[in-house]
Amino acid sequence: MADVPQMHVEDLKQRLDAKDEILVLDVREPDEYKAGNIGGKLIPLNDLPKRLSELDPAKETVVHCRGGGRSSKAVEFLQARGFGNVKNLAGGILAWAEKIDPTLKGKV
Repeated sequence: MADVPQMHVEDLKQRLDAKDEILVLDVREPDEYKAGNIGGKLIPLNDLPKRLSELDPAKETVVHCRGGGRSSKAVEFLQARGFGNVKNLAGGILAWAEKIDPTLKGKV
C-alpha cells in the first residue's frame, strides 16, 4: 500500500472545481454511496474485475472508499491492468467530509 500514488482531498477539490478531466471512482458498497457521496462513479471493489470495461485506462482516475483501504487495493488492481494514471484519495470520503464537505460528517 505504501507504493500506491495518493491525491489529497484538497487537490481533488481544486481539480474538480477547475473542471479538469478526471474520473472519481467510488469503490464502496451501494448503501454507503447512497448515505453520502461526492458524485463519483460507483463500482464496488468486488465488482471491479467484471466491470473493468467501463473504465478508460488512459483517463486520470482517483479512487476512493471510506478511509483508503479498499481504494488502495483498487488502485493496485487497476495499475496491474495497465491503468497508468490512477491515484488513491488519501483518507477517503472521511477526509473529504472532514476537510471539504462537513455536511457529510456522520453520514459516511
